[in-house]
Amino acid sequence: MHSSAIFLIEFGAIILGLGLLGRFAGRFQFSPIPLYLLAGLAFGEGGLLPLGTSEEFVAIGAEIGVILLLLMLGLEYTATDLVSNLKTQYPAGLVDAALNALPGAAMALLLGWGPVAAVVLAGVTWISSSGVIAKVLGDLGRLGNRETPVILSILVLEDLSMAVYLPIITALLAGAGLAAGSATLAIALGVAGLVLVVAVRYGRHLSRFVSSDDPEKLLLVVLGLTLLVAGVAQQLQVSAAVGAFLVGIALSGEVAEGAHGLLSPLRDLFAAVFFVFFGLHTDPASIPPVLLPALALALVTAGTKIATGYWAAKRAGISAKGRWRAGGTLVARGEFSIVIAGLAVTSGIEPRLGPLATAYVLILVIIGPLTARFTEPVATRLTGRLRRDPAATGAPTSPDRDLVPSPDAPVEK
Repeated sequence: MHSSAIFLIEFGAIILGLGLLGRFAGRFQFSPIPLYLLAGLAFGEGGLLPLGTSEEFVAIGAEIGVILLLLMLGLEYTATDLVSNLKTQYPAGLVDAALNALPGAAMALLLGWGPVAAVVLAGVTWISSSGVIAKVLGDLGRLGNRETPVILSILVLEDLSMAVYLPIITALLAGAGLAAGSATLAIALGVAGLVLVVAVRYGRHLSRFVSSDDPEKLLLVVLGLTLLVAGVAQQLQVSAAVGAFLVGIALSGEVAEGAHGLLSPLRDLFAAVFFVFFGLHTDPASIPPVLLPALALALVTAGTKIATGYWAAKRAGISAKGRWRAGGTLVARGEFSIVIAGLAVTSGIEPRLGPLATAYVLILVIIGPLTARFTEPVATRLTGRLRRDPAATGAPTSPDRDLVPSPDAPVEK
């Protein structure tokens, strides 16, 4: 009974604190994600007042939070949209991998950690945080923006790439042979392909099966189906996030609209718990020794992510403002990076890799919501100033108003 009371006190304090932090962030019109993370850092391992009783429940809630974030993203788009975007944006996925994985691999080699650690750190720096970015897009009201499908295409390509990457890295860390590694990879690719085929070809039948006029029944069926598919996907070495996203893609019409309204409050609750959980498992004492290399890597890969988003949006015909918004939104790293680093820490290949990855992700998961909000206005002002000063660039005296809109122009939707 005593432990139950402590759990209720701890978890109630967490939820109340999140609500107050969210109100504070809303008052000053910025994303509450950095505040959630710092709160977790303060009350986690090595923090001011570590939590104990509620930690396991928070961990489960955090996993549900990521699943719901990706489900809600999937509900915004149809299977046709997904296939079309993947066909047109796969070059952006290749550019994304090259620009953002290479800095991580280079850093590991410069630190003398060896080729396996280089492959691990390449994955840490490559993959953006779908959970953080989904939350930021919602907070900033950008789900309907023209650049958002480009952002989602890159995120989906990254998540699907994890179906290939995670089995490979698991085999490398375990020292498995070629046959065992190939079998794991084949299973992962087969499951990912099967889920995608079901989502694209049989989405209508799935929507009819799920459909219900009773909100309670609709909520239970959609939530249960999503958790089931996510769990099976993860058990078979495929990302739970990919499974949840494809469930959302498969649902359409009135079912998608009804599920969106019912699940939004649950998403907001568990997503906030996810960000707190991330901070709870970061020991502040492990960060200072690796802070400088983590900061250098964060600055470099923030720039490469912005370049990735800008190039992909430009290729899709998005205006200059939308290109900068796309780039700034992709900066945050999070759940996948921590999963990858956790595999390496468990294998014991390099003791400093875990703290470095944690510090790196913490820096970018705090900076990410800020770059999402401010990259476009800052870039627009800077480019506008350079155009007004032809001597600085050698540019013509008349600015191209179509390519560089005024900083005061309304945001393109």
